[in-house]
Amino acid sequence: MIKNFLWAGMTALSLMVMAGCGLVKSMGEDPKGDELARLDTLPNYKNGSFENLAEKANSSAKHNRWLFLRRRPASIRPASPLPWIKTDLRTLAEPAPTVVWFGHSSLLIKTGQGNILIDPVFSNHAGPVPGLVTAFPGTGHYHAKDMPTIDVLIISHDHYDHLDYRTLIKLKDKIKMAVVPMGVGEDLIYWGFDPKRIIELNWNQSTTLNSGLRITATPAQHRSNRTYGQDNKTLWASYVIQAGNYRLFYGGDGGYGAYFKKIGLQYGPFDLALLECGQYSPNWPWTHLWFGQAAQAAVDLHASLLQPIHWGKFVEADQPWNEPIKTLLPAAEKLGIQVNVPRIGEPYTLGNPPDKVDWWDSE
Repeated sequence: MIKNFLWAGMTALSLMVMAGCGLVKSMGEDPKGDELARLDTLPNYKNGSFENLAEKANSSAKHNRWLFLRRRPASIRPASPLPWIKTDLRTLAEPAPTVVWFGHSSLLIKTGQGNILIDPVFSNHAGPVPGLVTAFPGTGHYHAKDMPTIDVLIISHDHYDHLDYRTLIKLKDKIKMAVVPMGVGEDLIYWGFDPKRIIELNWNQSTTLNSGLRITATPAQHRSNRTYGQDNKTLWASYVIQAGNYRLFYGGDGGYGAYFKKIGLQYGPFDLALLECGQYSPNWPWTHLWFGQAAQAAVDLHASLLQPIHWGKFVEADQPWNEPIKTLLPAAEKLGIQVNVPRIGEPYTLGNPPDKVDWWDSE
């Protein structure tokens, strides 16, 4: 364990050196020049970094720097490949929005107003170089080449498990427009995206695409960074997606807070809320939803249906891999929230009965 920790430390140091030398393109580029000057005028950007709406929840909780010494449960990764469904993503045609989950927080949403791709990570790892955070077996069957034309790419924030360089450079020519939080556009431009096809939004700003899709960036309680020591140089966001008469909410990453109720009152009710339910830790008690909190957030949002994300692909904390869903379901039942839990690649169309096959217990 000590050896692994020391290796991780040396790897981090090596990455910092390589980033400074510009050798790791996947690490992206922080805002600079005119872009940085623009950020400095924003009300939620102070003293060189973005800030959350409120004080950090549970800010009195002590950071346990020795968590790495604890023995992780054997069940932190699935014992066998996860089940998945082979779907032709180019032929999805439904009168209502159809959602396809690829594990963790990667989603394709087919609507009458166009295809939406959210936080795609298809490179089988989450990190600046392969091998740092590897995906579960069974989760790597979908690739950039399987995607249809993307009318809009939505990115929630710049962490590697949501903003994946290797995936995006393969998708670049398929993407018509990208909607990202303030500052994240700098990464895309650095990777060769046309600045004219990038829309940056601050919280509670909206854009309406030519197809009629309306996308609004809303607050989240989180953080950002792609290099050590460069925290919160870009914004993080959740999103309200209006497609015809349907309203969907994508939470991205974010701890529980009063902002869920505010979003529900201002933009709800929602036909579907896509909310994280995994990778919580006592070391970051305020930046991710904890046990059952996704269910309460769905209530706050006035959502008719909840689909959990941010689980089922990567190990980023110390819980058994399927603990998040086993904890969420009874909490949702207690609050009267319907939950949809599809397998990877399994399409779900709004209005249909939720998927209830407990595939996470039969892996």
